[in-house]
Amino acid sequence: MEGIYALTLIFHAISGVHADSHSLRYYTIGVSAPGSGLPEFSVVGYVDDQQIELYSGDIGRRFRVAPWLSRNVGLEHWERRTQTCNVYEALFRHEVKEFMKGFNHTGGFHFVQVMHNCGMRDDGSTIGHLEYRYDGEEYMYLDMKTALYNPTMAEAQIITQRWNSPDIRRGERNKNFLESECIERLKKYLEFGREDLERRVQPGVKVQGQESTKVTKLHCHVYGFHPRVVHVKWMKNGVDDIPSYETTHVLPNPDGTYQIRVSVEVIPKDGESYSCYVDHSSLKEPLLVKWEPKQSIFRTLVICAVISAVIIVVIVITGIFIYKNQNNYRAASTSDT
Repeated sequence: MEGIYALTLIFHAISGVHADSHSLRYYTIGVSAPGSGLPEFSVVGYVDDQQIELYSGDIGRRFRVAPWLSRNVGLEHWERRTQTCNVYEALFRHEVKEFMKGFNHTGGFHFVQVMHNCGMRDDGSTIGHLEYRYDGEEYMYLDMKTALYNPTMAEAQIITQRWNSPDIRRGERNKNFLESECIERLKKYLEFGREDLERRVQPGVKVQGQESTKVTKLHCHVYGFHPRVVHVKWMKNGVDDIPSYETTHVLPNPDGTYQIRVSVEVIPKDGESYSCYVDHSSLKEPLLVKWEPKQSIFRTLVICAVISAVIIVVIVITGIFIYKNQNNYRAASTSDT
């Protein structure tokens, strides 16, 4: 299962944030050699941001992951899906070798990723997207208007020409799948799992800073939220005034929620304040969490030393005043008069 979780991180790293109202995505990955900790072939399916199914070549079966899918889809359906994956696995292993030849790679660890994505927007329109990646870099994609594959690397030209040829027309088959079968499947899944898919979980936010003599690096960790789409940024003095920052991808947690960290380097000055801005569909209003700088140890020691010195001076002055008053004191006469 550790290999499958690693795959999940890879898939989310390449998927980006989808603004579609609902989407059905399938991520397929094939590796060139065993021993990497990943299955040689695997498929993971998502509705919106919830994993619903997976197939691992190490196990040789397709499994339902989402509980609502298990309750509504019978075992016969998954037996057929398993058989389809068995056939596709053999084909995909051959394609990985073909891709390697284009790069003159005869050995080593390499991997091919494919993402099928169909979606429905609020206005009723649909979208489809299909892309291939080699070793994490975009290799080619399907033009949904022309049903032709377009290479984004020179090494992909031979394969795209063959797949676009009149004898094969692979792009037309995949375009039809994304526009018809994929959409129908998405509608069915939304009907089965709408309660779980539309749940909202508010994020937790933690800010901290790493201070040094020159700059301070601020970190904003946003965690435990659902759904996946979130907007996080750093702000100075309550306005969007920090042009550049570092951000991780939105990563999944084992409990089905997500997390992200956004960092920025600043040079704090007196009178300035820094806050982490978080906007999520579970919130009525965006959060603004302020970073409170900690006093340095040196500064604290200096302040304590000054206060101690002031106290000592007050004590000394008070003692001198009392001593002088005692010396100026004269005893009263003790005569009868």
